[in-house]
Amino acid sequence: MKVAVSTDGKSVSPHFGRCPLFTIAEIEEGKILKKETIANPGHHPGFLPEFLVKQGVSCIIAGGAGFRAHQLFTEKGIQIVVGISGDVNEVLEKFAEGNLAGGKNPCEPGSGKGYGIEKTEGGD
Repeated sequence: MKVAVSTDGKSVSPHFGRCPLFTIAEIEEGKILKKETIANPGHHPGFLPEFLVKQGVSCIIAGGAGFRAHQLFTEKGIQIVVGISGDVNEVLEKFAEGNLAGGKNPCEPGSGKGYGIEKTEGGD
């Protein structure tokens, strides 16, 4: 399974769509086999779910994600785990071990403005 973690430096980013980077990890039988960090290719409505599906991602992990993002990822069959913070490597280890529990989604309409990558079209 491939997992995409919203990444800002070494930490989980608080907002999935606006994060500067994604850490994509391949996990099998409780072990992280491979990790890579890629730049966020852009934050415009509907783009990231399709982009991540093409990367083979079946789960995203983030501090938060907007309502529309939840809808789009769910439509693509991608699991969403939000309410996560901390070091990306530690979060991935917990996820691989089956010990990562999501929490409250901090994203509300407009909450991501001024952080990270701006949207190129559409509302927040």
